[in-house]
Amino acid sequence: MERHDHTLSSPDGPVKEFAKSNEEAEKKTSSKMAYLSLGLAVLSAGVAIGAYNDVPHRRAEIPAQAQFIDQKAFNVLPSVLPPSEFNLTNVFVPPGYSLDALQEKPFHVYDDEFYDVIGPNPTLTLIASSETDPLFHEAVVWYPPTNEMFFVQNAGAPAAGTGLNKSAIIQKISLDEAEAVSTKRNATGLVKVHVVDSSPMVLNPNGAINYRGQILFAAEGQGAYKTSELVIMNPREPYNTTVLLNNFFGRQFNSLNDMSINPRNKDVYFTDPIYGALQDFRPKEGLPHQVYRYNDRTGAVTVVADGLNQPNGIVFSPSGSHAYIADTGAQGGFWGINSTSPSTIYRYDVAKDGTFSNRQTFAYTPSGVPDGIHVDTKGRLYAGCGDGVHVYNPSGTLIGKIFLGETSANFNFAGDGGMVICAETSLFYAKIAVGSGAYTGDF
Repeated sequence: MERHDHTLSSPDGPVKEFAKSNEEAEKKTSSKMAYLSLGLAVLSAGVAIGAYNDVPHRRAEIPAQAQFIDQKAFNVLPSVLPPSEFNLTNVFVPPGYSLDALQEKPFHVYDDEFYDVIGPNPTLTLIASSETDPLFHEAVVWYPPTNEMFFVQNAGAPAAGTGLNKSAIIQKISLDEAEAVSTKRNATGLVKVHVVDSSPMVLNPNGAINYRGQILFAAEGQGAYKTSELVIMNPREPYNTTVLLNNFFGRQFNSLNDMSINPRNKDVYFTDPIYGALQDFRPKEGLPHQVYRYNDRTGAVTVVADGLNQPNGIVFSPSGSHAYIADTGAQGGFWGINSTSPSTIYRYDVAKDGTFSNRQTFAYTPSGVPDGIHVDTKGRLYAGCGDGVHVYNPSGTLIGKIFLGETSANFNFAGDGGMVICAETSLFYAKIAVGSGAYTGDF
């Protein structure tokens, strides 16, 4: 206050001094405002960048057979039907789409990472079909020496007449033939499907893997006295077979389903649900619904996981540090569905000694049940579901689908960027940009 009074009282120098001080004050104020504006600009830019990062990035050039699916667009629906009208048996069609539109561009991008899976020009080709007989079901295995893909018919399906009265069959195709038509959308009749006459016959085969240069099948069995077993088949004629394992300390397995080899200890791990009984071609179960481990060097068979409803597909991460098991308890065979039971993929930690621990929920599939599961070299997990093949990153995030609009029980990687997809009455060949991360051994 004193300085202010003094300045005003001086008619000469003090007025000039005040003017000078005022000018400096304005400069300081202007400088502060500039810094404030800059700060606000930086803050605004940060908010904008943060907001941008929260929005899925859409590439300027999406491959011709791919489309981006905006999940936020169906976070809120105008009407949500009750479970009696819409459940795991239905195919979800997002608002603004039709089933035809979803099938026309079958590579559905939910996350940018899926572009690494499909590459710049993914294709999907229908290479074989059947009117009602589910010829293209499971046990999809690539045999590199002959570049052929093996798969099996559905066991226990009424349309096939298989199960108790006759066994499901093994079939194969040439990947060279599939590759030659991979630019077409429909190439039915151009790829020959061959029946493989195993001898002795593998009874109701379901799962299969490469095993010591041959193919190992999980056979569900037939009736009360033809038990479920693991059977080795020579992939070349005469397709001779040898039983590897058919009991657990004298007790029948229920209905062996799928297998995977641990890349660290090379043991065979396999699942044993009760689908043979649920489809009326095997007796009531005599063991819990478990996952087993077989050491073919010592013959030891041990249980590695239990507490599952219907343990189904199984696969190891490329490093062998994790195992994934699909529980398809929601699918009850002839008894129908139970939507409150698992349609879930679980992940386990795998110790160096091959034991499992720390079961965690990895993913719950929104359509159908997760049946066959496989991994690529980056550890992404692929699951055959009610509308096609779902693809998850190692964190369990759904990053994309190969959308068929129909159920795929199983599929597998084949050759260089190929994938054969079984869809019961349809057989597809996809071209993508990744390969299998599973252990296949030597050929």
